[in-house]
Amino acid sequence: MNPDPPASPPEPARGRSLWQDSWARLRRNRPAVGGLIVLSLIILFCIAGPWFLPWKPDLQDLKLKAVPPGTASLIPGTSTEAVHWLGTDTLGRDLLVRTLHGGRVSLMVGLIATLVALVIGVSYGATAGYLGGRTDAFLMRLVDILYALPFMIFVILLTATLGDYVEQRFGNSIYVVFAAIGAVEWLTMSRIVRAQVQSLVRQEFVEAARSLGLPAWKIIFRHILPNVLGPVIVYATLTVPAVMLLEAGLSFLGLGVQPPGTSWGTLINDGSKNIETSWWMLAFPAACFSATLFCLNFAGDGLRDALDVRTAKD
Repeated sequence: MNPDPPASPPEPARGRSLWQDSWARLRRNRPAVGGLIVLSLIILFCIAGPWFLPWKPDLQDLKLKAVPPGTASLIPGTSTEAVHWLGTDTLGRDLLVRTLHGGRVSLMVGLIATLVALVIGVSYGATAGYLGGRTDAFLMRLVDILYALPFMIFVILLTATLGDYVEQRFGNSIYVVFAAIGAVEWLTMSRIVRAQVQSLVRQEFVEAARSLGLPAWKIIFRHILPNVLGPVIVYATLTVPAVMLLEAGLSFLGLGVQPPGTSWGTLINDGSKNIETSWWMLAFPAACFSATLFCLNFAGDGLRDALDVRTAKD
Protein backbone atom coordinates (compact mmCIF):
# COMPACT_ATOMS: atom_id res chain seq x y z
CA MET A 1 0.00 0.00 0.00
CA ASN A 2 1.53 3.28 -1.22
CA PRO A 3 1.82 6.02 1.40
CA ASP A 4 -0.14 9.22 0.82
CA PRO A 5 1.85 11.92 -0.94
CA PRO A 6 2.97 14.74 1.33
CA ALA A 7 0.57 17.64 1.40
CA SER A 8 1.72 20.71 -0.44
CA PRO A 9 2.50 23.70 1.80
CA PRO A 10 -0.23 26.32 1.90
CA GLU A 11 0.26 29.36 -0.28
CA PRO A 12 1.45 32.38 1.68
CA ALA A 13 -1.19 35.03 2.17
CA ARG A 14 -0.74 38.01 -0.06
CA GLY A 15 -0.16 41.24 1.77
CA ARG A 16 -2.14 44.35 1.04
CA SER A 17 -0.87 47.89 0.94
CA LEU A 18 -2.24 50.69 3.08
CA TRP A 19 -4.17 52.10 0.11
CA GLN A 20 -5.71 48.69 -0.67
CA ASP A 21 -6.84 48.32 2.94
CA SER A 22 -8.23 51.84 2.93
CA TRP A 23 -10.15 51.19 -0.30
CA ALA A 24 -11.62 48.00 1.14
CA ARG A 25 -12.76 49.83 4.28
CA LEU A 26 -14.21 52.66 2.22
CA ARG A 27 -16.28 50.25 0.12
CA ARG A 28 -17.83 48.85 3.30
CA ASN A 29 -18.93 52.32 4.37
CA ARG A 30 -22.36 52.61 2.74
CA PRO A 31 -23.01 56.31 3.53
CA ALA A 32 -19.65 57.27 2.03
CA VAL A 33 -20.16 55.16 -1.09
CA GLY A 34 -23.69 56.48 -1.50
CA GLY A 35 -22.46 60.03 -1.06
CA LEU A 36 -19.78 59.54 -3.71
CA ILE A 37 -22.30 58.09 -6.16
CA VAL A 38 -24.82 60.90 -5.67
CA LEU A 39 -22.05 63.51 -5.83
CA SER A 40 -20.81 62.01 -9.11
CA LEU A 41 -24.33 62.20 -10.54
CA ILE A 42 -24.71 65.84 -9.46
CA ILE A 43 -21.40 66.75 -11.08
CA LEU A 44 -22.36 64.85 -14.26
CA PHE A 45 -25.73 66.61 -14.48
CA CYS A 46 -24.15 70.03 -13.89
CA ILE A 47 -21.55 69.46 -16.61
CA ALA A 48 -23.60 67.68 -19.28
CA GLY A 49 -27.18 68.64 -18.41
CA PRO A 50 -27.30 72.10 -20.05
CA TRP A 51 -26.29 70.59 -23.39
CA PHE A 52 -29.55 68.66 -23.57
CA LEU A 53 -31.82 71.56 -22.60
CA PRO A 54 -33.23 74.05 -25.12
CA TRP A 55 -32.90 76.99 -22.75
CA LYS A 56 -29.91 79.24 -22.09
CA PRO A 57 -29.06 80.50 -18.59
CA ASP A 58 -29.31 84.16 -19.65
CA LEU A 59 -32.30 83.77 -22.01
CA GLN A 60 -35.03 86.07 -20.69
CA ASP A 61 -38.77 86.16 -21.34
CA LEU A 62 -40.10 89.21 -19.53
CA LYS A 63 -43.67 88.45 -20.64
CA LEU A 64 -43.49 85.03 -18.98
CA LYS A 65 -41.91 86.16 -15.67
CA ALA A 66 -42.01 83.60 -12.81
CA VAL A 67 -44.04 80.47 -13.61
CA PRO A 68 -44.27 77.27 -11.50
CA PRO A 69 -42.56 73.96 -12.40
CA GLY A 70 -43.99 72.07 -15.35
CA THR A 71 -45.14 75.12 -17.30
CA ALA A 72 -44.48 75.10 -21.05
CA SER A 73 -43.68 78.16 -23.15
CA LEU A 74 -42.32 79.09 -26.54
CA ILE A 75 -38.58 79.43 -26.90
CA PRO A 76 -37.98 83.12 -27.76
CA GLY A 77 -37.27 83.57 -31.45
CA THR A 78 -38.69 80.17 -32.43
CA SER A 79 -42.04 78.43 -32.79
CA THR A 80 -40.95 75.51 -30.62
CA GLU A 81 -42.51 74.96 -27.22
CA ALA A 82 -40.56 73.49 -24.29
CA VAL A 83 -41.26 72.72 -20.64
CA HIS A 84 -39.70 74.55 -17.71
CA TRP A 85 -39.23 71.53 -15.43
CA LEU A 86 -38.27 73.64 -12.39
CA GLY A 87 -40.16 76.78 -13.40
CA THR A 88 -38.64 80.18 -14.16
CA ASP A 89 -37.39 83.17 -12.19
CA THR A 90 -38.77 86.69 -12.16
CA LEU A 91 -37.06 87.49 -15.49
CA GLY A 92 -38.49 84.43 -17.21
CA ARG A 93 -35.22 82.49 -17.24
CA ASP A 94 -35.38 78.71 -16.97
CA LEU A 95 -34.52 77.70 -13.40
CA LEU A 96 -33.27 74.20 -14.24
CA VAL A 97 -30.55 75.34 -16.63
CA ARG A 98 -29.59 78.18 -14.28
CA THR A 99 -29.35 75.74 -11.36
CA LEU A 100 -27.06 73.47 -13.40
CA HIS A 101 -24.87 76.38 -14.48
CA GLY A 102 -24.82 77.65 -10.91
CA GLY A 103 -23.69 74.20 -9.80
CA ARG A 104 -20.77 74.40 -12.21
CA VAL A 105 -19.62 77.68 -10.68
CA SER A 106 -20.13 76.60 -7.05
CA LEU A 107 -18.30 73.30 -7.57
CA MET A 108 -15.51 75.05 -9.47
CA VAL A 109 -15.11 77.59 -6.66
CA GLY A 110 -15.01 74.77 -4.10
CA LEU A 111 -12.41 72.76 -5.98
CA ILE A 112 -10.12 75.57 -7.13
CA ALA A 113 -10.18 77.46 -3.82
CA THR A 114 -9.47 74.19 -1.99
CA LEU A 115 -6.56 73.53 -4.35
CA VAL A 116 -5.17 77.01 -3.60
CA ALA A 117 -5.52 76.34 0.13
CA LEU A 118 -3.79 72.96 -0.25
CA VAL A 119 -0.81 74.36 -2.14
CA ILE A 120 -0.25 77.17 0.36
CA GLY A 121 -1.08 75.21 3.51
CA VAL A 122 0.91 72.08 2.66
CA SER A 123 4.01 74.00 1.59
CA TYR A 124 3.85 76.34 4.58
CA GLY A 125 3.16 73.65 7.17
CA ALA A 126 5.76 71.24 5.79
CA THR A 127 8.44 73.95 5.80
CA ALA A 128 7.65 74.98 9.38
CA GLY A 129 7.52 71.40 10.66
CA TYR A 130 10.75 70.34 8.95
CA LEU A 131 12.92 73.35 9.81
CA GLY A 132 11.63 73.71 13.38
CA GLY A 133 13.24 76.03 15.89
CA ARG A 134 12.87 79.77 15.47
CA THR A 135 11.66 79.44 11.90
CA ASP A 136 8.81 77.21 13.00
CA ALA A 137 7.93 79.57 15.87
CA PHE A 138 7.93 82.62 13.58
CA LEU A 139 5.81 80.96 10.88
CA MET A 140 3.27 79.63 13.37
CA ARG A 141 2.95 83.02 15.07
CA LEU A 142 1.98 84.46 11.72
CA VAL A 143 -0.69 81.79 11.45
CA ASP A 144 -1.95 82.68 14.94
CA ILE A 145 -2.21 86.34 13.93
CA LEU A 146 -4.17 85.48 10.79
CA TYR A 147 -6.41 83.21 12.85
CA ALA A 148 -7.29 86.18 15.04
CA LEU A 149 -8.68 88.10 12.05
CA PRO A 150 -12.36 87.56 11.17
CA PHE A 151 -12.33 85.38 8.07
CA MET A 152 -15.51 86.75 6.52
CA ILE A 153 -14.46 90.37 6.98
CA PHE A 154 -11.05 89.65 5.45
CA VAL A 155 -12.63 88.00 2.41
CA ILE A 156 -15.17 90.82 2.04
CA LEU A 157 -12.40 93.45 2.16
CA LEU A 158 -10.27 91.57 -0.37
CA THR A 159 -13.23 91.05 -2.69
CA ALA A 160 -14.41 94.64 -2.43
CA THR A 161 -10.97 96.18 -3.01
CA LEU A 162 -9.75 93.93 -5.85
CA GLY A 163 -13.04 92.95 -7.50
CA ASP A 164 -13.32 95.93 -9.87
CA TYR A 165 -9.64 95.80 -10.87
CA VAL A 166 -9.71 92.08 -11.65
CA GLU A 167 -12.97 92.43 -13.57
CA GLN A 168 -11.50 95.19 -15.72
CA ARG A 169 -8.26 93.26 -16.26
CA PHE A 170 -9.59 89.75 -16.80
CA GLY A 171 -13.28 90.34 -17.55
CA ASN A 172 -14.54 88.33 -14.59
CA SER A 173 -14.33 88.95 -10.84
CA ILE A 174 -14.77 85.26 -10.00
CA TYR A 175 -10.97 84.93 -9.78
CA VAL A 176 -10.99 87.22 -6.75
CA VAL A 177 -13.38 84.82 -5.04
CA PHE A 178 -10.97 81.93 -5.73
CA ALA A 179 -8.00 83.83 -4.34
CA ALA A 180 -9.86 85.36 -1.39
CA ILE A 181 -11.33 82.09 -0.14
CA GLY A 182 -8.12 80.14 -0.74
CA ALA A 183 -6.16 82.81 1.13
CA VAL A 184 -8.05 82.16 4.38
CA GLU A 185 -8.68 78.42 4.19
CA TRP A 186 -5.05 77.28 4.25
CA LEU A 187 -4.41 78.06 7.92
CA THR A 188 -5.84 74.88 9.41
CA MET A 189 -4.19 72.80 6.68
CA SER A 190 -0.79 74.27 7.56
CA ARG A 191 -1.24 73.25 11.22
CA ILE A 192 -2.30 69.72 10.29
CA VAL A 193 0.66 69.22 7.93
CA ARG A 194 3.11 70.75 10.43
CA ALA A 195 2.03 68.32 13.15
CA GLN A 196 2.35 65.34 10.79
CA VAL A 197 5.77 66.44 9.54
CA GLN A 198 7.07 66.91 13.09
CA SER A 199 6.14 63.30 13.85
CA LEU A 200 8.06 62.09 10.78
CA VAL A 201 11.10 64.32 10.75
CA ARG A 202 13.06 62.10 13.18
CA GLN A 203 12.23 58.83 11.43
CA GLU A 204 14.99 56.64 10.03
CA PHE A 205 14.16 57.21 6.36
CA VAL A 206 14.44 60.99 6.83
CA GLU A 207 17.80 60.59 8.59
CA ALA A 208 18.96 58.36 5.75
CA ALA A 209 17.95 60.99 3.19
CA ARG A 210 19.87 63.62 5.13
CA SER A 211 22.95 61.41 5.31
CA LEU A 212 22.87 61.15 1.50
CA GLY A 213 23.14 64.92 1.26
CA LEU A 214 19.70 65.58 -0.22
CA PRO A 215 18.52 69.19 0.00
CA ALA A 216 15.74 70.07 2.42
CA TRP A 217 13.13 70.78 -0.28
CA LYS A 218 13.67 67.36 -1.86
CA ILE A 219 13.38 65.59 1.50
CA ILE A 220 10.15 67.46 2.25
CA PHE A 221 8.41 66.95 -1.09
CA ARG A 222 9.74 63.49 -2.04
CA HIS A 223 10.02 61.68 1.28
CA ILE A 224 7.86 63.38 3.92
CA LEU A 225 4.79 64.71 2.12
CA PRO A 226 3.86 61.35 0.52
CA ASN A 227 3.51 60.00 4.06
CA VAL A 228 1.02 62.69 5.11
CA LEU A 229 -1.30 62.36 2.12
CA GLY A 230 -3.97 60.60 4.18
CA PRO A 231 -4.80 63.52 6.51
CA VAL A 232 -4.38 65.97 3.61
CA ILE A 233 -6.92 64.13 1.44
CA VAL A 234 -9.40 63.86 4.30
CA TYR A 235 -9.17 67.53 5.18
CA ALA A 236 -9.43 68.52 1.51
CA THR A 237 -12.75 66.68 1.16
CA LEU A 238 -14.02 68.53 4.24
CA THR A 239 -12.68 71.88 2.99
CA VAL A 240 -14.66 71.79 -0.28
CA PRO A 241 -18.09 72.07 1.43
CA ALA A 242 -16.74 74.77 3.77
CA VAL A 243 -15.50 76.75 0.77
CA MET A 244 -18.82 76.31 -1.04
CA LEU A 245 -20.67 77.59 2.03
CA LEU A 246 -18.36 80.60 2.21
CA GLU A 247 -18.91 81.35 -1.49
CA ALA A 248 -22.67 81.01 -1.02
CA GLY A 249 -22.51 83.47 1.86
CA LEU A 250 -20.52 85.97 -0.22
CA SER A 251 -22.92 85.60 -3.15
CA PHE A 252 -25.85 85.99 -0.76
CA LEU A 253 -24.31 89.30 0.36
CA GLY A 254 -23.73 90.37 -3.23
CA LEU A 255 -19.91 90.06 -3.05
CA GLY A 256 -19.48 86.72 -4.79
CA VAL A 257 -20.49 85.82 -8.33
CA GLN A 258 -21.86 88.91 -10.06
CA PRO A 259 -24.73 89.04 -12.62
CA PRO A 260 -25.21 87.85 -15.29
CA GLY A 261 -23.20 84.98 -13.80
CA THR A 262 -24.89 82.61 -11.42
CA SER A 263 -24.09 80.22 -8.62
CA TRP A 264 -26.12 78.36 -6.04
CA GLY A 265 -25.48 81.22 -3.63
CA THR A 266 -26.90 83.86 -5.99
CA LEU A 267 -29.89 81.66 -6.82
CA ILE A 268 -30.63 81.16 -3.12
CA ASN A 269 -30.34 84.90 -2.63
CA ASP A 270 -32.80 85.57 -5.46
CA GLY A 271 -35.15 82.88 -4.18
CA SER A 272 -35.17 84.25 -0.65
CA LYS A 273 -36.43 87.58 -1.97
CA ASN A 274 -39.37 85.91 -3.74
CA ILE A 275 -40.15 83.07 -1.33
CA GLU A 276 -43.72 84.26 -0.71
CA THR A 277 -44.75 84.27 -4.38
CA SER A 278 -42.27 81.88 -6.08
CA TRP A 279 -41.20 79.17 -3.63
CA TRP A 280 -39.53 77.09 -6.34
CA MET A 281 -36.87 79.76 -6.88
CA LEU A 282 -35.48 78.95 -3.43
CA ALA A 283 -36.45 75.31 -2.95
CA PHE A 284 -34.64 73.69 -5.90
CA PRO A 285 -31.26 75.50 -5.75
CA ALA A 286 -31.21 75.06 -1.96
CA ALA A 287 -32.00 71.33 -2.33
CA CYS A 288 -29.16 70.83 -4.82
CA PHE A 289 -26.76 72.79 -2.63
CA SER A 290 -27.74 70.88 0.52
CA ALA A 291 -27.49 67.49 -1.23
CA THR A 292 -23.99 68.32 -2.46
CA LEU A 293 -22.85 69.38 1.01
CA PHE A 294 -24.28 66.22 2.57
CA CYS A 295 -22.51 64.04 -0.01
CA LEU A 296 -19.19 65.80 0.49
CA ASN A 297 -19.41 65.43 4.27
CA PHE A 298 -20.34 61.74 4.02
CA ALA A 299 -17.43 61.17 1.65
CA GLY A 300 -15.05 63.06 3.94
CA ASP A 301 -16.12 61.09 7.01
CA GLY A 302 -15.75 57.84 5.08
CA LEU A 303 -12.25 58.74 3.88
CA ARG A 304 -11.26 59.74 7.41
CA ASP A 305 -12.35 56.36 8.79
CA ALA A 306 -10.80 54.44 5.88
CA LEU A 307 -7.40 56.14 6.08
CA ASP A 308 -7.13 56.03 9.88
CA VAL A 309 -5.44 52.68 10.50
CA ARG A 310 -5.61 53.15 14.26
CA THR A 311 -9.41 52.90 14.27
CA ALA A 312 -9.71 50.32 11.51
CA LYS A 313 -11.49 47.09 12.43
CA ASP A 314 -10.70 44.13 10.24
